[in-house]
Formats: sequence, C-alpha cells, structure tokens
Amino acid sequence: MITNRLRILSSAARPLPHPIIIATRESRLALWQAEHVQALLQARGHTVELLGMTTKGDQILDRSLSKVGGKGLFVKELEVALEEGRAHIAVHSLKDVPMELPEGFALACVMEREDPRDAFVSPRYASLDELPQGAVVGTSSLRRQVLLQALRPDLKIEPLRGNLDTRLRKLDEGQYDGIVLAAAGLKRLGLESRIRLAFEPTTMLPAAGQGALGIEVRSERQDLIAALAPLAHQATWLTVAAERAVSRAMGGSCSMPLAAHGTLGANGTLQLDAAWGDPEDANAPLVRAQASASVATLAQAEALGDEIARRLRAGGARGVDPASTAG
Repeated sequence: MITNRLRILSSAARPLPHPIIIATRESRLALWQAEHVQALLQARGHTVELLGMTTKGDQILDRSLSKVGGKGLFVKELEVALEEGRAHIAVHSLKDVPMELPEGFALACVMEREDPRDAFVSPRYASLDELPQGAVVGTSSLRRQVLLQALRPDLKIEPLRGNLDTRLRKLDEGQYDGIVLAAAGLKRLGLESRIRLAFEPTTMLPAAGQGALGIEVRSERQDLIAALAPLAHQATWLTVAAERAVSRAMGGSCSMPLAAHGTLGANGTLQLDAAWGDPEDANAPLVRAQASASVATLAQAEALGDEIARRLRAGGARGVDPASTAG
C-alpha cells in the first residue's frame, strides 16, 4: 500500500474553474521550472498564469546562505504570496526547500527527477584532477566544500553566489579556475555543453532532493492537490523523502555540510547514502553512512532516512539544533 498522497496519483483531476497562479522567482532557471509546470497543467486543461517575484535570497549576494538565513530565503516570499491568495502554487528546486514547511503549507507534488549529479564546469580544465595545485574553485555550498576538500585538499574554495547565469559569467571572467553546479540546472537551460565532467555520486554525493522539483500549496487546498497529482512521480517522491529525512533528523539546512542521495531499484529496495564533513578542518575525514530497505510508503522512506542520520551521528557527525536554523 502507498500513502494517501501517492495514492492520489491514479485519480484523474478535472480542470479547475479558475486560473492557477504560480509564484516563481524571476531567475531564468526558476522561470523555466515554473513554465514547465505551467505547460504540463495547461496540457491537462487548466488555465495557468505566472507571478514573478524577487526573493531575499536573490537580493543578498555578498554573503553565503549559511550566514544569512539559509535556503529558506528563496521560498519565504513565495509562501507569503500563497498565504495572501496572490498565488496558488509555488514551484521549487527541492534542494532549496526547508525540511520543515510552515504550518498551513504542504508539499503537494514531487516531479520526476532530472540528473541529480554535481557538474564540474571550467573553460580550461576537463576535470577536477586536471586542476593545478592551489587552483580556485567556486561554490557557496558547504556540502560541496567538504566533498571537494576530501578529493583535493590543496584546492582553494571560494564563495560563489548568484543565479546560474551570474555564476557562469564570473567563471568566464576568470575569477575561478572551475566551479561546481547542479547538472540539472544546466541541462534544463540547454547548457549541457558547459559540463566538463558530471561527478558520479560515489565521488561527489549530491544534496538531498537535488534535481527534483517540488510544488508547494496551502494544505487546505485539496482541489489544487488533486490537480497536481498527475504531475507527481512516485519513485522520485519516495527517494527524496528518504534523503530529506536524513537532513531533517540532523537539523539540516544549507548551514550543514551534509549530502544524502538515494536510488530506488525496480524491486522497491531503496539504497541510501549520506556523508557529513567538517568545513573548518580540511583534513578531517568524511563521516559516511549507508543503508537499504524495501520502501513503498513515505513513512518507510523517512524511517530509512532517520536510520542513516543515527548512523552519521554515531560516526561522529555533528547535528544542528533545528530551532537554530532557518533554512
């Protein structure tokens, strides 16, 4: 048996009698994601409009997300628009969505995942191994920082903020020898040719939810939840539920150097891997954990994530008090 939220996938939703308004950030990638959902809903007979917005996360570019409130800064204004009725749904990169949604909000749909891997991008070097000693690599992700430190302790990791186009421009201007980005974003914008190397998860473990899109609604809007049900992808939803449970149990946000990635086999077995590193000590070994279980419900997937978090803590990973994190 699957959960009620997944069971609804089989129901055929009729077009709603009013337009569905999507709240979206105005970056090129965010607009692509919103327009992708718009097209899918329109193909099912719905009328769909976009409400473009600039979030605080888009405005604060001179400091790392971990120091200014976390990735929740990218979704707060969108949630306000939903609460005020100016919009009805919000489309997010799931790795940007806080582990705990505010009261009255729900994750109504998780869509089929794009490539979850990290990508190495450089105009001069074909791989991380080709970078010279002390090369400058750009990323503002603590997860990527600790994983890069484990692979190449000699590298100089420098902050890199801004939307995808801004990050590529800074690379092309020579501010970095290479940068690490999500492969999914590059592929969605037709920039796959910029990828010099896609890291295999065994080398560079992705963030929880990376490559997946989630759609947020007010929890009482059962009509919208039903309308979004045909867009959901059960295997992706189960997998990212397990990944996000690891981060939730660790008190995780973008202020935590944590990676979690799952793969769901055809037999229903979910293999879940996670890693935690110390960003203050480049020589500290990564703490890793791995487990698998047969999962058919979100509760089972989340239980596997909780077990992985327990193993990380037992191995020396330091969690964060959830009350002290905003993202």
